[in-house]
Amino acid sequence: MNSELSSQQVKDIGEQGLLERLQRFCPPEIIGDDAAVLETAPGQFLVVTTDVLVDGIHFSNLTTSPEDAGWRAVTANLSDLAAMGASPLGITVGLGLPGELRVSWVERLYQGMTECLQKYNTPIVGGDVVRSPVTTLAITAFGQVNPSQIIRRSAAAIGDAIVVTGVHGASHAGLELLLHPELGENLNNEEKTALIRAHQRPQPRLDVLAILWKILTPNFQLSIAGMDSSDGLADAIIQICRTSGVGAVLERRQIPLPKTFNHWLTPDQALAYALYGGEDFELVLCLPQELASTLVQHLGEGAAIAGRITAGSTVILHDEQKKFPDQVLSLDQGFQHFGQ
Repeated sequence: MNSELSSQQVKDIGEQGLLERLQRFCPPEIIGDDAAVLETAPGQFLVVTTDVLVDGIHFSNLTTSPEDAGWRAVTANLSDLAAMGASPLGITVGLGLPGELRVSWVERLYQGMTECLQKYNTPIVGGDVVRSPVTTLAITAFGQVNPSQIIRRSAAAIGDAIVVTGVHGASHAGLELLLHPELGENLNNEEKTALIRAHQRPQPRLDVLAILWKILTPNFQLSIAGMDSSDGLADAIIQICRTSGVGAVLERRQIPLPKTFNHWLTPDQALAYALYGGEDFELVLCLPQELASTLVQHLGEGAAIAGRITAGSTVILHDEQKKFPDQVLSLDQGFQHFGQ
């Protein structure tokens, strides 16, 4: 290893650069999606995902109660399972805690986790606790999936429609209202509450799977590409395209936004919240146009066909009314750990 490489710091290569380095140590056929899929026996597949949340980065007493922090942590993991087509089996919880932290805070954290898990009959099956200068929460979730129903980022095909299962930007808007209450002066209490709840109590879209498999029964061999939008809608589409070796056109006016945005944010602000805000935990799925239309009809309000998969490798934001020029989307525009 030359001296230049040995002196590099994590911040020099960023989150994506670090992930590329670390992936060299893993089997290439397993990594690269929202979760790992392991064949435990013929016809039996285990899905495993891990998320780490750190105080001051992913949650804060300024915006999140312990119960909400627990709920959000569970949602992040269950959303990854949903993005793989899997149903949850259980989770383990690793805690890094300062010794001065109140026991009641930890109990309330677990109360929030349990409230979310109960909706999906999913237990906490173990974990670990260590001393740490910063409160850290690491959850590993286990799920199961039929091998014919595995959703992967690498399965997008040219001509596929891009389905978004719900509105985007609400979670980031809720965070902004919690940090800067004065921004909500033009919103009524119901509107503010809805946006804040979208941030504090997001829902993993496990409900989408039953609808999806019902629609796909006649097309059992069809592969679907997808992932969740926890890091933003733009990130999800770019990651799918990069892994599938394709490009995409995202239609600006077809991106589903909260109705509140129409009289509260400028069009540019609304778009930025939707594309790069993150933590909406919706699913982004790529499938043939006819099936995509059927899925959106079954999902109802908030779901939409937001674009299509194309040849090439570029993801373009397009305005069919031509009031805005085409814009190339990139990961650099969204949040990245270790970003400058």
